[in-house]
Amino acid sequence: MKIHIVTTGGTIEKVYSESSGKVENAASKIDRYLQSLRLPDIRIEVASLMNKDSLEMTDADRELILAAVRIKVAEAPVVVTHGTDTMVETGRLLKARIQNPQHPVVLTGAMTPLGFERSDGLQNLTESLLAARILPPGIWIVVHNQVFDVDHVRKDRENARFVAI
Repeated sequence: MKIHIVTTGGTIEKVYSESSGKVENAASKIDRYLQSLRLPDIRIEVASLMNKDSLEMTDADRELILAAVRIKVAEAPVVVTHGTDTMVETGRLLKARIQNPQHPVVLTGAMTPLGFERSDGLQNLTESLLAARILPPGIWIVVHNQVFDVDHVRKDRENARFVAI
């Protein structure tokens, strides 16, 4: 089975910069983490579109995500790594503009960057790959061992989690 991963940045891809002393988006690192997973019957194709904090995404960035996902979802399930702050907004755009997707589209991200102690990134990435295999066609958010319909979820910033609405 094939799954497409479209990376856009967000906390899941952030790294600590010694020169600035900040955590920032520098370069995609999803490939490195995929190599640590045992995925014997799956072929993953990664497309890195951008590496931005989702609060910095523009309408043009979301159109780029839409164009990539629209093409890829016709062929196979898609996982989109995305910053959690505007993940729901991007998901709702995808749902509004991709009519009758052939496969599931799963958005995921992290509250703590991949590779940091107690990061939720690898868990969310792994769960999203499974979800992409078993969910019906549609637009979903998968995070912290939960699956949400993009129309019925919001980020609870105070508690650093997503909740159904």
